Amino acid sequence: MYYVITGSLGHIGKPLATQLVKEGHSVTVVSSNTDRIKEIEEIGARSAIGSVANSSFLSETFKGADGVFTMVPPNFGSNDWKGFIGGIGRHYVIAIKASGVKHVVNLSSIGAHMREGCGPVSGLYRVEKAFDELHGVNVRHLRAAFFYTNFLNSIGTIRQQGIMTGNYGRHAPLVLVHPTDVADAAARELQDPSFMGKGFRYIASDEKETDEIAAMIGQAVGKPDLKWVDLSDKEMSEGMTRAGMPEEIVRNYVEMGAAMRSGEMTSDYEAHRPVLAGWRSFDRFVPEFAAAYNAT
Repeated sequence: MYYVITGSLGHIGKPLATQLVKEGHSVTVVSSNTDRIKEIEEIGARSAIGSVANSSFLSETFKGADGVFTMVPPNFGSNDWKGFIGGIGRHYVIAIKASGVKHVVNLSSIGAHMREGCGPVSGLYRVEKAFDELHGVNVRHLRAAFFYTNFLNSIGTIRQQGIMTGNYGRHAPLVLVHPTDVADAAARELQDPSFMGKGFRYIASDEKETDEIAAMIGQAVGKPDLKWVDLSDKEMSEGMTRAGMPEEIVRNYVEMGAAMRSGEMTSDYEAHRPVLAGWRSFDRFVPEFAAAYNAT
């Protein structure tokens, strides 16, 4: 079979492409970075260098594919983040129609049931709705939980302030996922010929409260007293602004955190709770975090 993977060789794209190649499939990896060509070829895949904001490029790249894995790359320079995300979804729709692809696995997120009020994830709502309007195309949305790797962004705060923070609420329970579990799920969906129509599934590896997350990470990095400090929306906004984040990105991240705090972001997940057994638990990620922490 022949598959096209977007997302370059990121936390999901690399293990997904590697797995499909090892299982004997032909794979093309889409990347905007020419520096990735050699690494893509080293895993046995072909590279397609271009932008997912270019529907003509995508249309040509998708031609002949038995399945496509789609995702929206981050863009911290947008003045309309949700609009940017929805726009990438429209480029994908144009390319899927033009290329004749019939099987699509799309990376989405917990909270994508929310039309508004969930920051960038409400942009993914727009992507899902656009894909669901495709006729004669089978689409599976993978609504992934909060990536373990997002905690790597906390390394600076841990070093400088000795805390972890968020505006998710005190003792907030977080639904978490290892990116490799998402890659494994995507590989299964791409290779499943029985999937028909439109649908979604939640991908989660573990559930932990914020206090427990801080304690586990603190123990691993030699800071056993590491605490999680809950921030108000205002405090979160001010902290991100001081760190140099653009206003649009700050506003959306704070909005998403508030949706997590209220429970609305995870309400549909709770109604369709997946089985967590067999996935990579958070304690398996902690050594990865410690290695990254000690390397900085």
